[in-house]
Amino acid sequence: MANIKSAKKRILVAETRTARNKAIRSKVKTAIKKVEAAVAAGDKAAAQAALLAATSEIDKAATKGVYHANNASRKVSRLAKAVSAMA
Repeated sequence: MANIKSAKKRILVAETRTARNKAIRSKVKTAIKKVEAAVAAGDKAAAQAALLAATSEIDKAATKGVYHANNASRKVSRLAKAVSAMA
């Protein structure tokens, strides 16, 4: 266990950030699952609406540094490709 005051603070800050990042990741995963479910169900309108929401969540996560920009871009691209492939 840390004895120095600054080290104790770093532990608290790390826990806070970890919890925040975990919550953001969870939101992104849920949004992605909603898009994939709509695509699997063949509901194009719902898929497009879910894609819009998922893109927003992923971009927010990237802006906050939870995901690397390229990782976020790849996720959005794959979802958009899946939705646009629906005919």
